[in-house]
Amino acid sequence: MRIFKKEAPPEVQEPQPSEMDRFRVAVREAGMPADVVETTLKEIDRIAKMPSGSAEHTIGVNYLDYLTHLPWNRTTEDCLDLKTARRILDDEHDGLPEIKSRVMEHLAVKILQSERRHNILVVDDEKITRRNLEHVLSRDGYRVNTAANGLEAIQRLNERAFDVVITDLKMEHADGMQVLDAAKRKNPHTEVIVITGYATVPAAVSAMRKGSHHFLAKPLKLDEIRSTVNSALQPKQTRLDHRGPVLCFVGPPGTGKTSLGQSIARSMQRRFVRISLAGMKDEAQLRGHRRSYVGALPGRIIQEIRRSETSNPVFMLDEMDKIGQEFKGDPAAVLLEVLDPQQNSHFMDHYLDLPFDLSKVMFIATANTVDAIPEALVDRLEVIELSGYSEKEKTRIALNHLIPRAIEENGLDRREIGFDTNAVARIIREYTREAGLRGLQRQIASLCRKIALEQVDRENGSYPVTVNKEMVVELLGPPRHTFEVKQAKDRVGVATGLAWTRTGGEIVFVEATKMRGTNQLILTGSLGTVMKESAQAAMSYIRSHADRFNIPDSFFEKHDVHIHIPAGAIPKDGTSAGVTIAVAVLSMITGRPCCREVAMTGELTLTGRILPVGGIKEKLLAAHRAGVRTVIIPAKNSIDLERMGEDMNTSLTIVPIEDLSDAIEKALAAVP
Repeated sequence: MRIFKKEAPPEVQEPQPSEMDRFRVAVREAGMPADVVETTLKEIDRIAKMPSGSAEHTIGVNYLDYLTHLPWNRTTEDCLDLKTARRILDDEHDGLPEIKSRVMEHLAVKILQSERRHNILVVDDEKITRRNLEHVLSRDGYRVNTAANGLEAIQRLNERAFDVVITDLKMEHADGMQVLDAAKRKNPHTEVIVITGYATVPAAVSAMRKGSHHFLAKPLKLDEIRSTVNSALQPKQTRLDHRGPVLCFVGPPGTGKTSLGQSIARSMQRRFVRISLAGMKDEAQLRGHRRSYVGALPGRIIQEIRRSETSNPVFMLDEMDKIGQEFKGDPAAVLLEVLDPQQNSHFMDHYLDLPFDLSKVMFIATANTVDAIPEALVDRLEVIELSGYSEKEKTRIALNHLIPRAIEENGLDRREIGFDTNAVARIIREYTREAGLRGLQRQIASLCRKIALEQVDRENGSYPVTVNKEMVVELLGPPRHTFEVKQAKDRVGVATGLAWTRTGGEIVFVEATKMRGTNQLILTGSLGTVMKESAQAAMSYIRSHADRFNIPDSFFEKHDVHIHIPAGAIPKDGTSAGVTIAVAVLSMITGRPCCREVAMTGELTLTGRILPVGGIKEKLLAAHRAGVRTVIIPAKNSIDLERMGEDMNTSLTIVPIEDLSDAIEKALAAVP
């Protein structure tokens, strides 16, 4: 028959299905929701009537091809093994206990949901039917309760909740319709399946109108009752299992936000998708274009979902704080729908013009700071902060992860190459100055390249190399950074402050000097409005408490005070410099030198109280890198110390204060 069909003349051969018929088959096999199938089939009928050479027909065919290739119902199974997931996260990332704990919590919830047993109530006045249904459904893993009549069933419904109720129609005292009304009144999401030996069309119509899921006639078939129960429970399983969290990793550059998302995807055995939102100014890049012209495309979200070939990937929205805004629309407004678990189950892309379910996607956003993200969008995110790394953490990460990777990437994995711990510490201290790890990774890669060049140039072939701190200077050149705090002397009118920026914590020096004048306050150093107000508040507090600090009354009348913060090309703003400015001014007036190894942060009020500030961990890391020994922080920020590592708490002396007088005693030395 195959040979005959192949060699038969065209008039004898069977007609091949048309393009539209193939689309109809593809639509039914794509796993689309019922309403989407109905709309798509109508679109196919409309396109079939168009001339095949018209531009609108081409647009329609491309549209149907895109619809049928979307993963409407294709998902990957989550790896619900906590040990495997924890091992992957620990192998690829050092530390980060809060984030790893959050991923473990998500997997634990998935495990409990998968083990959840649904409650079913079987109501029938025939004992044999009750026992048979109880036996069959119990073997399928359901928790089954039975009731011999309608009144007993209504009493059970008032006592506890059931996912499915299977009830007979004709019973004494209360029939199946009354059980149906009681179940829907108690919980509208309870599915009711009506069974009866006297099935009639009016009874079935009446039951369906009252909200019955299905109407079955006796004698019951086991396969039929099982499939009906499964279809009744399907919406509940979808609501329970697929709604994913919306995590937002916030931290300085180079702290591993993007790679952490990849590790989460690997630990859950999901596909990983990433798009960068930096500089995105057109709303259509996320929501797509209307199908009004040739070349229209869906938005990036639907495009990446199609490329991943699954409807539940780990989807990373990178650089969320750098979204642009123009007359073409606000892309951040699109994310309000995408990231809302209550709305994204019916996400509308302009190109598709049909609802697509994004509730199965696990969204992860990254940003350097949440300040630039709209408040309504932040409300939809579960913000997890990634601080910078201490020196010990960087050393551990470099030895366990960065160095082995750099050795392999530079072709040295078959040669005896090693790094001394002191060499790594020297690279961290003298060749990098960052909160993250990118600079350290670049310096290690540079060392490996120089070693590779020596290995190739050497006439005797390869030789074992152990990089020590002397070789670091020989290969990388003179140190680029110094301990500006350790190597400086105590000075009058120069206080050490701590600041927080998008790139992590920073050391800030506040300088104050006096000159003859008429009580003017001069502020320089590219200060913002808030910092200028902090300086004015500090001066007002000092002038109002001149007697307390033994300052002559005529000092302010005959002198101008100049406050300067170096690095004037860099804009600076914030409230946390109030304490530092006040200490620098008091040092200048009283002649008591500021201890350079004492750094401070805190907001100062007109009454001398010290208010809490943000970024404490980042500021302490900056103090640790700069060689500070003592850090003065507001007393209300003491709760932030619980997040610090042991190496931070042991290397720094942290002094919580509530009043400016406490800071003066710690920061100012005695008059020489």
